[in-house]
Amino acid sequence: MSLEIGDPTGVSAPTGAAAHRRVLLASLVGTAVEFYDFYIYATAASLVFGPAFFPSSSASLQLLAAYASFGIAFLARPIGAVVFGHFGDRIGRKSTLVSSLLLMGGSTVAIGLLPTYAMVGWIAPLLLCLLRFGQGFGLGGEWGGAALLAVENAPPGRRAWFGMFPQLGAPVGFIAANGLFLLLGILLTPAEFKSWGWRLPFLASAALVTLGLWVRLKLTETPAFKAALSAAPPAKAPLLEVLRDYPRESIGGAFAVVACFAIFYLATAFALGYGTTTLGYDRRTFLTVELGAILFLAAGIVASAWFSDRSNPRRVLSIGCGLAVAMGFLLAPMMGSGSLAGVGAFLCLALFVMGFVYGPLGAWLPGLFPARVRYTGASMAFNVGGILGGGLSPILAQALATHGGLGWVGLYLSAAAAISLLGLLPLGEKQSPSPLRGEGGARS
Repeated sequence: MSLEIGDPTGVSAPTGAAAHRRVLLASLVGTAVEFYDFYIYATAASLVFGPAFFPSSSASLQLLAAYASFGIAFLARPIGAVVFGHFGDRIGRKSTLVSSLLLMGGSTVAIGLLPTYAMVGWIAPLLLCLLRFGQGFGLGGEWGGAALLAVENAPPGRRAWFGMFPQLGAPVGFIAANGLFLLLGILLTPAEFKSWGWRLPFLASAALVTLGLWVRLKLTETPAFKAALSAAPPAKAPLLEVLRDYPRESIGGAFAVVACFAIFYLATAFALGYGTTTLGYDRRTFLTVELGAILFLAAGIVASAWFSDRSNPRRVLSIGCGLAVAMGFLLAPMMGSGSLAGVGAFLCLALFVMGFVYGPLGAWLPGLFPARVRYTGASMAFNVGGILGGGLSPILAQALATHGGLGWVGLYLSAAAAISLLGLLPLGEKQSPSPLRGEGGARS
């Protein structure tokens, strides 16, 4: 049995524009909340967490320690992908997405309540790292489920457009997170911000999670998941089935994701830390530049989705990776130009190109796996790629910039994009818009 993604054959599925709007809103709002939670940590790690939780006589060492805690979430994400993917493929997308949102949001609010190193000593960074693990664990189950929610409800010919909406959660969450940090920088003195103001974005997550839950609890299961259950019992061990039957898709998919994570965290977390320390720009000024640049990410995502539905998601991803390889050679001359306009132009360019290596993933990655193990397969590939491309990007880039200069950071970016381009090669054109292979358990 083989069904296209979003094909409701034989299944009672939501119909009409209103149902589609509800699905798209749920996929967008949920991922926006999750990415908001994730990004406020990245911003706080660049600005506050070094001196607050990792005291050292060296500001550079403080920043490196804060970035190391940032990377913990990337180690947790594949574990979350396995756990949430297991239940998402066995009991359904809806309840799993609700659970991931609660875990992520609860961990984020708790970070806002943490004592600092000056208050309780080593217990403070330990608790911070544990809660960071909780953030990553929750996000590990978020992206895959949100992408499936969108593409498994997509009408024919609009899979990439529907798959774009969870991807738009990234710029929406970033704007909300950094916009709030910018507002606090305007309203509070530097001393107030470092003392208690940084906690407010974490505590505000409680209201955003409530909104996300309200939207998601109104959903029904996707047609593709219902069709998979009607064809065969759910997989007993989705992860084992993915590793046994889809190794090429899993490895190629993970490598293909590397570029988008590398670009994003170099153009946001690393750029913010480097720009406000080594380059000496004012924090509020640099946050304003990044907020403007993130709009180019949204534009790139929309453009890539439009081209993907008219061409092929894999082809658009390949073009984006090629552009990213070339873009790495522009990093040093533009970031080190001594001009804020040059820095801003590079960030705009980088994030626009990121839209082409990120936007099509919502349609492309789920299409590599059958519905019975799609939550696990897509989530694992996405989050393993996150470790490779994003988990160490800020700390490696900071070390490279400190000891070798920005030219090495640019080469690092080009290498990450080349890895993604290589990951796409074994997954031919015929696979990128693939139907749901093996709904009954055997590959077709």
